[in-house]
Amino acid sequence: MVGPKAIIHLDRLKTNFDLIKNQVNDPPIMAVVKANGYGHGGVACARVLESYGCGFFAVFTMDEGIELRQAGIQSDILIFSRIDASRLEEAVQHQLTLNLCHEVDIPTLTHFFKKNGVCPKVHLKVDTGMTRLGIDLDAAEKIIQKLKNHPELQCEGIFSHFATADEGDLSYAHEQELKFKSVLEIAEKIGYGFTHIHFSNSGSVINLDQSVYNMVRVGMVLYGAFPSHEVPTDIPIKPVMEFIAPIVTVRNVPAGTPVSYGGVFTTISESNIGVIQCGFADGIPRQWYQKGHIMFKGNKYKIAGRICMDQFMVNFEDIEPDVGEEVLIMGDGKDGCIRMEEIAEAIDSTPYVLATGIGGRTQRIFQDKFP
Repeated sequence: MVGPKAIIHLDRLKTNFDLIKNQVNDPPIMAVVKANGYGHGGVACARVLESYGCGFFAVFTMDEGIELRQAGIQSDILIFSRIDASRLEEAVQHQLTLNLCHEVDIPTLTHFFKKNGVCPKVHLKVDTGMTRLGIDLDAAEKIIQKLKNHPELQCEGIFSHFATADEGDLSYAHEQELKFKSVLEIAEKIGYGFTHIHFSNSGSVINLDQSVYNMVRVGMVLYGAFPSHEVPTDIPIKPVMEFIAPIVTVRNVPAGTPVSYGGVFTTISESNIGVIQCGFADGIPRQWYQKGHIMFKGNKYKIAGRICMDQFMVNFEDIEPDVGEEVLIMGDGKDGCIRMEEIAEAIDSTPYVLATGIGGRTQRIFQDKFP
């Protein structure tokens, strides 16, 4: 295939997993592999992590969970999306754990149990400040009492999600923690215990004490990118994805030559302009052209003009690369390193958007053997 490649360094995934476990003092890790493993290949990443000792995974949709089961994943899988009453039988069949996030889900589950004599496992989600999915705080006591009255619901866990744990000001995150702890106190007063308690994301793994919980849920840092420029970066995680693409032609042009749409870039001297077979349809963000560069043989070269849907151009100046050689667009490879965080900050985006945007014609190559 002549086109972009995402080389997934699964050895780095395992290294990052170890670094995170050390950071949070070795509790069980719930690895989030939703959205195709944040663009890294959900099945491949889950297989390697499970073989490496990870016993819990999380995805967003039922279909993602079923895909993992069909790929042979045996570990617990939590589904983040709202319970779909029409798919409860599938949840049982594939042993998927569901997100109990609304009071009306309880009669849905109890009705299913009465009819079938079995019920999917669930984790109770509490809204502590995201204003997204999760039970309201003022309904917590009533809902937990209902769970105690219906042991058939198999509520194994309780969790919440931080809104600002990856920011410099952690005051709101601390408010969320207090709210979550108040719900844990309610459960203790009622006499209802949860096997798994998790309130985490990549920001909180770096920024907040996780010792009060017995499981840590983590996504982006697992793949080697820090969630924002406001968190400490002293954990030596390494980018798991190396995004590269080939040079398909090189043209020597005189000074004053406009390049790409709109002619917003013009050469200031005689230059070698290389055409790279990768575009915004494949995942390189179009706005990166304004400050962007690639790495080639250890050196930076500026992107020349607007990124096209299928290609972009690079000003190699007086260097004449060979057609077929590849350039580093993002990640850490033999040509150098361009971290997702650098691109994200330059274009006012996030590593989450960049990683999950890698697609189109991109070929994923996994540099580790599946177990």
